[in-house]
Parts: sequence; structure tokens; C-alpha cells
Amino acid sequence: MKSHTLKCQYQIMDSPSENSPENDSSGVGVIDKAALVMSALESGPATLAQLVSTTHLARPTAHRIAVALEFHRLVTRDSQGRFILGPRLTELASAAGEDHLLSAAGPVLAALRDKTHESAQLYRRQGDVRICVANAERPIGLRDSIPVGATMSMQGGSAAQVLLAWEEPDQLHRGLHGASFTATNLSAVRRRGWAQSIAEREAGVASLSAPVRGPSGRVIAAVSISGPIERMGRQPGRQHAAAVVTAAKRLTDVLQTTEGLNADL
Repeated sequence: MKSHTLKCQYQIMDSPSENSPENDSSGVGVIDKAALVMSALESGPATLAQLVSTTHLARPTAHRIAVALEFHRLVTRDSQGRFILGPRLTELASAAGEDHLLSAAGPVLAALRDKTHESAQLYRRQGDVRICVANAERPIGLRDSIPVGATMSMQGGSAAQVLLAWEEPDQLHRGLHGASFTATNLSAVRRRGWAQSIAEREAGVASLSAPVRGPSGRVIAAVSISGPIERMGRQPGRQHAAAVVTAAKRLTDVLQTTEGLNADL
């Protein structure tokens, strides 16, 4: 009964609007509307009201589409109830073998680890958290061990600073609520191009991060190193900033090159 009801709703929504230009439509209205919702979420979390404003869909339609996408894990919600892109998208990207960032991350992080002698990680933001999507751990001695798939707060740590620093002002200010860093800290991150933290995420741990940018220039990930304060010091950027920034730029260049190759095909 439930699936029949959803089907009926989709059939109703498939009917094109009389005001919609035909060349803006694929001819399958529900797919076009779902694409609008997911495109709106590409820039970050959104409330239902924000989705309505961005997509220009009627509120009931936007809600039905978002909830249907949530059912299929293409959309999920953060701790504030806002809609965000869901985990199924990552699964599909990996299955298709198109995640060029992850493909390139392994050797880049290994080289960074070998140069700095500290564990290296790659983080992506997902709503109110960041996820370690790749790593290269220091093989011996005291180290900060963060497994792939680990979910961490956006309220502390140098990677959180990097992933938030270049957000739109309204999202940036929302992200500062409860954070261990300030707007002034993030301004400094934007100015110098990297972030450092001392015991923000965990007592005794220092970290250093730099942004990875997608083809559009938007920050999509953060390259990090982390380790004990007694080894990295209270100003880890003095020793390791150049290495971390270089590693992040290598991944940025990979994405730019891949985009260029795709455009030539």
C-alpha cells in the first residue's frame, strides 16, 4: 500500500508545470525535481524552507521529494534536522570507480607521512561531522591513529577549521556555535592557507591541515597530519605547513587534471 501511494504521488508530480520551459526538462518531472533538490544540497545542509527557496518548488513537493530521497539514502539529515547529501552517493561513486580523489590520496598521504614522520589523513565533511576517508599511519612509535570511516566533530581540530573556513558566511557562523575556534581563527586560516590545532580534538594531540579544492575552486576535503604535542610542538605549522600544503595541492591538481580530461572527451 505504501509503495502504491508513493507511486501515485510521483505520477502526480511528473506532470510538467505549464510555466516550465520544455528545454529545461528531461521530460520526467520527478527526476528533474529530485535533481534540483540534490543540486541544492551540494552546497551544504539546508532546511525545508531553504530547499523551497533554492529550488522554487512548492513546499509540499520539495518535502515529498526530499523524504523519498532520504528513504533511498541519497539524502539524510544532520543533528539539526537539516537535509544533507546521503551516504548512498559515496557508495555509488566508489562502485563506479570515479572517485579520483580517493584513488590519488593513498600515495600522496604516504609521501606526506614519510616526509613529516606523522600519521596523515584525508577528511571530508558530511553535515555536522567530518569523516576520515583515507589515511597513512606512522608505522611505529607513539602516533595518532584514526581509521578510515571514523566520524569526528566539526567543532574542533585543524581539519574542521579548514572544512569550515571557506564556507558561505551564514554556514560559517552556524558552524562556529559550540566550536573551540573562533571567526578570527578562521580568518587567519583563509589568509595563510592552512590550520593548526593544539589539543582541540583530543588532549595531547596536535594537528595541521590544508584544503583540497575541487574543479570549481570549492574546498571539498582537508589533508591533515596529527601526532603527540611533545613531538609536533605547539606550533606545528612552523615545521610542517609547507609539506601539508604541498600534499593538498597535489590532490587539487589531480582533480583539476581529471576535470580537464573529462571535458576533452
